[in-house]
Amino acid sequence: MQTEVEAPMAEPLRVGNGVAVSGVRKAYGDVVALDGVDLRVTAGEVVAVVGPSGCGKSTLLSLVCGLDTPDAGTVDAPEAALMPQRDGLLPWLSALDNAALALRVGGASKKEARAAAHSHFVRFGLEGFEKTRPAALSGGMRQRVAFLRTLLAGRPLLCLDEPFGALDALTRTQAQAWLAEALAKDPRTVLLVTHDVEEAVLLADRVVLLSPRPGRVMSVLDVPLARPRSRTDRAVVELRERALAALGVAP
Repeated sequence: MQTEVEAPMAEPLRVGNGVAVSGVRKAYGDVVALDGVDLRVTAGEVVAVVGPSGCGKSTLLSLVCGLDTPDAGTVDAPEAALMPQRDGLLPWLSALDNAALALRVGGASKKEARAAAHSHFVRFGLEGFEKTRPAALSGGMRQRVAFLRTLLAGRPLLCLDEPFGALDALTRTQAQAWLAEALAKDPRTVLLVTHDVEEAVLLADRVVLLSPRPGRVMSVLDVPLARPRSRTDRAVVELRERALAALGVAP
């Protein structure tokens, strides 16, 4: 029988756990992905980056995560845990072992990693699916396993790249509500990349709007709304429409 061990989900938030991107430019050959981007994320803040396809959103996330380097400008960020659009679960591992993978990589034994991951399965709505392989999980449950794995990495910064982009509309709505609740219970410093303006307004403290390629910051929208937020709330609708107007899209 496994021992229930409550694992620390991440380091305590510190002032140094924020993100500072200054004058960043990034090109791939003749294609300029980002040009002169400035971005700030304070510790404990959720910031969403929104823009049209090809505007450099994922490139920005790669730079913040240290997976790539800018051609010009600077990126100052703490260690980050990246959750890509595709959940990346290993098909031969159970849900429990997939969630525990970050801890195994960090040096924990299989027994320790399993016990620590298992202690969060009830709160993440995964109880009873510990031994289930990814192919037998719903899309929403796969994303929960992937998100738990990301949290258990224990990094000060979470970078989420279109985390629900592959889900159907209903599952996506449920996943957004679940993520909002999870972040309310365990506040983190989060940089969220999404093409969904409504998702950004529902989840973020601020929304950064990028221009078409090359990506530049066109405007930053504050979201001074209490959580949880409803997509039908007038203030949410108004902010969504303001963001769409700034992006040149009819609501």
